[in-house]
Amino acid sequence: MKTFLVIALALAFPLMALGEEIDFAHQIVPLLKKQCGNCHSGTQKEGGFSLNTRETLLGGGESGEAIVPHNGEPGELLARVTTDDEFTRMPPEGDPLSSDQIKLLKRWVESGVPWEPGFTFGEKIYEPPLKPRRPELPPAVAGRTNPIDRILDAQLAEQKMGPLEPLNDDAYLRRVYLDLIGLLPTPDEREAFLQDSDPDKRTKLVEELLARDVEYAEHWLTFWNDLLRNDYAGTGFITGGRRQISSWLYEALVTNKPYDQFVRELIAPPTPESAGFGQGIKWRGEVSAGQTVEIQFAQNVGQSFLGINLKCASCHDSFIDRWKLQDAYGLAAIYAERSMELHRCDKPIGKTAEAAWLFPELGQIDPNAPQPKRLQQLADLMTHRENGRFTRTIVNRLWHRMMGRGIVHPTDAMQSPPWNADLLDFLAEHLAENNYDLKQTLQLIATSQAYQTQAERVSDQTEPGSYQYAGPRSKRMTAEQFVDCVWQVTDTSPNKFDAPVIRGNLSTGSSSKVEVAGQWIWNQTDVSQAAAGETITLRKQFDLAEVPSDGFALVTCDNEYTLYVNGKKLAAGNNWMEPDLVRLGSLKQGANEVLIVAKNAGSGPNAAGLFFEARLADTIVSSDDTWQWTAQVPNGSGKFKKQPEDWQPAAVVKGQEVWMGRLRPVMAQMLSQGIDGQRYMVRASLLKSDFLMRSLGRPNRDQVVSVRPMELTTLEAIDLSNGDTLANALRQGAKQLNQREWESPQEFVTWLYHFALSRDPTPAERTTLVDSLGPEMPTEAIEDVLWAVFMLPEFQLVH
Repeated sequence: MKTFLVIALALAFPLMALGEEIDFAHQIVPLLKKQCGNCHSGTQKEGGFSLNTRETLLGGGESGEAIVPHNGEPGELLARVTTDDEFTRMPPEGDPLSSDQIKLLKRWVESGVPWEPGFTFGEKIYEPPLKPRRPELPPAVAGRTNPIDRILDAQLAEQKMGPLEPLNDDAYLRRVYLDLIGLLPTPDEREAFLQDSDPDKRTKLVEELLARDVEYAEHWLTFWNDLLRNDYAGTGFITGGRRQISSWLYEALVTNKPYDQFVRELIAPPTPESAGFGQGIKWRGEVSAGQTVEIQFAQNVGQSFLGINLKCASCHDSFIDRWKLQDAYGLAAIYAERSMELHRCDKPIGKTAEAAWLFPELGQIDPNAPQPKRLQQLADLMTHRENGRFTRTIVNRLWHRMMGRGIVHPTDAMQSPPWNADLLDFLAEHLAENNYDLKQTLQLIATSQAYQTQAERVSDQTEPGSYQYAGPRSKRMTAEQFVDCVWQVTDTSPNKFDAPVIRGNLSTGSSSKVEVAGQWIWNQTDVSQAAAGETITLRKQFDLAEVPSDGFALVTCDNEYTLYVNGKKLAAGNNWMEPDLVRLGSLKQGANEVLIVAKNAGSGPNAAGLFFEARLADTIVSSDDTWQWTAQVPNGSGKFKKQPEDWQPAAVVKGQEVWMGRLRPVMAQMLSQGIDGQRYMVRASLLKSDFLMRSLGRPNRDQVVSVRPMELTTLEAIDLSNGDTLANALRQGAKQLNQREWESPQEFVTWLYHFALSRDPTPAERTTLVDSLGPEMPTEAIEDVLWAVFMLPEFQLVH
């Protein structure tokens, strides 16, 4: 092979038979720098022509090839410096080249354009290493054995910085809850953690949080929806030009699919469920060459999985890094099912793109293979064990989410040098060695002493190039986190969601193991001729020794129902073929009552029936002949003007299979997932965006978004202060909280601070809020206190 290369190079660059050898450094460089450098070096590329490197010089510009070595043709460079046309002659200003200078350039071209290896007229561009590297770990200091701490302790020593201040248990608890599952620790969870004397309690807490599959998945769904530009409504969905990957993504997160497999299924979809990422958005009407589906594929794959910006290179050779137009089109051609002509600045240049991978050192795409095969080849190359850039990119994103700043920053600038290469390389290798388990990376970070230190003051470092590690940085809650936490404290989360997903982790249980216990009931056994419009009220009274934390019910009615539990309206439905899973958030210790107003519809006599089944921890409450019915109907608040005295036993109706023949499998599946998943509150990540979430920074997701803004905008400030969405939530939350029994205003204020801020209120805070509440604690006063606490920067930051 070496002999072949020597022969090939000799043929490509034959020595001059006559004349002395060209001195590139002392003859050519000064000449080009003086005469051409102002317009064609560094970031200046007039006419698309750059002489930064030999490759860019030979590539030419918009007018054609600049130099054609050994071909006897003058090329554009020599043609421009020798022409007599003053309008096209180069350089455009000053004296033209002398005859000696022109002769020197001609000799240089004829000799094969010799170039000093590594030389550039521009700034030396950092090129990240491709292959993975496992760095040697520095010695542990003071028993801090986590590899992250060993690396960062050494850096702090080099920076002549002492140990960073550790977090107390309260602050650590709130930070790690919000970072790993996106929720606040409840007051009971806080108290249990504070009272735990186990020295390993923080490590055990991290393990427990990461094992909470549903809450973990529904928190990180926000991050991945942004990065994979997936959403439940918006651009492209109405016209069919866009397809969700929501169901596939939810399952991948809840089952913790290995990251390499995760990416392979996005690039080369094994089923249509994950195909929407590659399909991009089919824009209506005429689009620029840089917005075709194929170019979108190249841009999204490069940005999401490699942290590479190919948007510039999709239009022209990048001005900021090494990526060329040909690179972007080569990646796009892997996805293409048609011939693609290269366009520079939206103008065709007469070249056809050939499918190619960005890093041929690892292998290459067969451009003649059919598209599915090319995609599989790309998936294999992307996740190749020797592709260190793949693993570095994702661990850098996770570090940013956990620590507030990337090791390479911004996270989509992976062509930039890291502030600690050993840390980045170690995390990347740790991920690969742990079967690409992202939870293992998160656990390593969250259990490090580096993560468990107080947040640094960002204002101390204002210049991007001046960054020195000084601990984690405070982060704004995402829009979804903020909304979730408000819902969590006020118990106002919605009962339904928009994401087309089946919540819960089916791997933890099978619907085939769940028996449907409920029966269809009405006021008589034979309901085949129930009167159209007949409305009855059914109830079930029962006692609970303690309030379950995960109570839910499956309910449906032929044809309409309204459900009240302990006087609170929880749900309503009017389609018996679509049963509802309802969280039972108004249960209480002792006596409870389920009240359902059921109505038969239709224009004539037809079958009627009600189905209800609640799972309350170990207790099942289901519709059967122990229920009661009355013809009286309560008002819209679920209250009777006068308590009925004619309650009668309900009847189990004949012909259950009229409904169960169709619904039994659906009900079993819903109960199974309700047992595992629907016991959790609905999260904002499962909802379509609304005005509040958009104003808090939730993107439209028609573009890849890896980092949301940290700055508070005027719109956010206005909406937080005056927006109807938040105001309505807090008003409803205040009503909810006012229904609870509080021993005193002091108890409420302490509970609120424990929940919202994971700390005790100061004496001044307690006094101010207790005075504001007054001894009677009216709903309006509770609402004001909620506003005051939720508007605190301390609440809105993860710090």
